[in-house]
Amino acid sequence: MAGLTLRDVVKSYGATQVMHGVDLDIEDGEFVVFVGPSGCGKSTLLRMIAGLEEISGGSVKIGAEEVNDVPASKRGVAMVFQTYALYPHMTVYKNMAFGLKQAKTDPAEIDKRVRAAAEILQITDYLDRAPRNLSGGQRQRVAIGRAIVRDPEVFLFDEPLSNLDAALRVQTRLEIKRLHERLETTMIYVTHDQVEAMTLADKIVVLRDGRVEQVGSPIELYERPANAFVAQFIGSPKMNFFNDADLSSGASGILGRTLTADEQVGLRPEHLVPCAAADAVVEGKLELVENLGEYALVHLVTAQGSEFIAKTEKPPAGEKGSMIGFTIKPELAHYFDKNTGLSK
Repeated sequence: MAGLTLRDVVKSYGATQVMHGVDLDIEDGEFVVFVGPSGCGKSTLLRMIAGLEEISGGSVKIGAEEVNDVPASKRGVAMVFQTYALYPHMTVYKNMAFGLKQAKTDPAEIDKRVRAAAEILQITDYLDRAPRNLSGGQRQRVAIGRAIVRDPEVFLFDEPLSNLDAALRVQTRLEIKRLHERLETTMIYVTHDQVEAMTLADKIVVLRDGRVEQVGSPIELYERPANAFVAQFIGSPKMNFFNDADLSSGASGILGRTLTADEQVGLRPEHLVPCAAADAVVEGKLELVENLGEYALVHLVTAQGSEFIAKTEKPPAGEKGSMIGFTIKPELAHYFDKNTGLSK
């Protein structure tokens, strides 16, 4: 096993720079998730670690060794891709054994590793099957097993669940989490899904436009976002933002402060509690209710035209178009500079 160190990592395609001086420390045995919107550079960064993309500048170390010029096959990493990339004419066993066979590993050792990985992933009964006879979730487990048998120092996952349906994503996500706990190997996982990031990660790296916006544990990013971008990206539904004009007349008394002209306040939907108008921090006209059973997502708009969402235990009693007030505990409010986006 090994940790990773990235220092001032840059990637350019011709004159276009897409990664801008990434610095990152990943500890041995950590489960780290790269998360961000499409085009933010998370897969590019993963591929540079893997050796599948050249580094334009900076340094990547796996353990104590700088690997900038080390070929992918020699870096001690194993990668699981979004597509399963299984050989259709080979059985599950042969797919998992293929890389070891190419490396001229002893056949007895190959058999030992394949069967051990199959047991971990609960696919022993499928070893003689062809990939076409497996479900999507089973195929992804085979792809993960093919990585396990290589006994890598670092596992790399590039959006491995995106081709699965919702139920299989949840199931396979749990399997990957258990796999990490069992193997205790360094894992780096790329996703655009912040729910995956929050449930899997020891540490989350939030990326935007080729730059690291914030690094921290899931709870750190949720409770103490460094800026408005992270605040909205981490959490579902995303954080609501309000200017002073959106707030109720008594808001400053409840929050314990008045917003300045260059400030906005962020209030998470799950922290908004319905209340009487006199006690409200913010009021909104009811536009739409999504009743999801265990909770409701209430869509509203302030008198100033700002849309926001409240996450409540029950749907509101009011009719569409009625005004609903919400309060919040002052310690749950977040404040941001409107010009820089930075947390205050």
